[in-house]
Amino acid sequence: MASTGATGHADRWMRYFADSGHEVHLISSGTAPDEGIGNIKLHLLKRYDPHNRMISYLINALPMTIQLKKIISDIKPEVLHAHSVEDTALMGAISGFHPFVVTPWGSDVLVAPRESRMSKWRVKYSLKRADLITCDAEHIKGPLIELGANPGKIKIICFGVDVRKFKPGVIYENLRKELGIANSPAVITCRRLDPNCDIASLIKAVPLVLAEIPAAKFVIIGRGSEEEKLKELAGSFNIAESVRFIGWVPHDELPRYLTAADVYVSTALSDAGIAASTAEAMACGLPVIITDFGDNRKWVEDGVNGFLIPLRAPEVLAARIIHLLKHEDDRKKFGQVNRQVIEERNNWAKEMEKMGVLYAELVTTFQKR
Repeated sequence: MASTGATGHADRWMRYFADSGHEVHLISSGTAPDEGIGNIKLHLLKRYDPHNRMISYLINALPMTIQLKKIISDIKPEVLHAHSVEDTALMGAISGFHPFVVTPWGSDVLVAPRESRMSKWRVKYSLKRADLITCDAEHIKGPLIELGANPGKIKIICFGVDVRKFKPGVIYENLRKELGIANSPAVITCRRLDPNCDIASLIKAVPLVLAEIPAAKFVIIGRGSEEEKLKELAGSFNIAESVRFIGWVPHDELPRYLTAADVYVSTALSDAGIAASTAEAMACGLPVIITDFGDNRKWVEDGVNGFLIPLRAPEVLAARIIHLLKHEDDRKKFGQVNRQVIEERNNWAKEMEKMGVLYAELVTTFQKR
């Protein structure tokens, strides 16, 4: 199997098949992944990176496509899989290799095609040439079909959570001391610090929470284009002492941070299915407060295993945080339900087993042609 694109979901997806004995190659137009890739074979496409994204695309499109075709010719994969419908998916489509699988992540089909005609063309071209399209949410199907995807080729495969790694467990007191939350109720978020994740709404909720619970602390894990802006916003509210910007944390370390907190929050404006970090927090037995859009209602029932809040609503968010920090029984009850939900419906190993069946069916189909 050869995969194009490399971050988060794709890394864990590839690891499953590599660890299961398959030969997996990662072809990336960026840099090597932040974490080691084990027995996955890495191929980096050479590219020139001017500051302007459009110029970069125009300069690199043809040379990288030629490189990609050469790599495919050398390794002779049974399946080519593009994660995220962006530049590498287009190159995979242009390569003419089949069977070709595409997995959109969310904003690549929900946002980018609306903001740019070029993005819309790239996405449509890639989807039309895909032999199989997987997504992790029902509400993504409509936009995919509008962009030209064949409805019969769309399958739901959740990215899933490794429930053996992300689970309720020991609270690491040393980590709580390092974070300065040893004797404090703690709220955590693990989203990118970019406009779509709207961490600003969480920052704006903090003073309202502190007015009721002065000891509360907020742990923000992640990095992104708005990091400095968000730190300045926290400073403007005089809440810097109550907010911990941790930066990037290796995926293997995330369970320790999640189990050290009391409540998980996601203020994102859009996602495909349930966000990976939300599902991981649920697997660790945390109550969650997340924005009400897309398929989130299929995972969180308001007042049963968490709270759903409107987009850009810091006042509502603050009220829900205050409730959970003041009501330990609700935190425990919500967390127990969340663990069960993820074990039953978003288990990484079970989802990848389903994907393995789809890969096998594709290979068999094309071998018969």
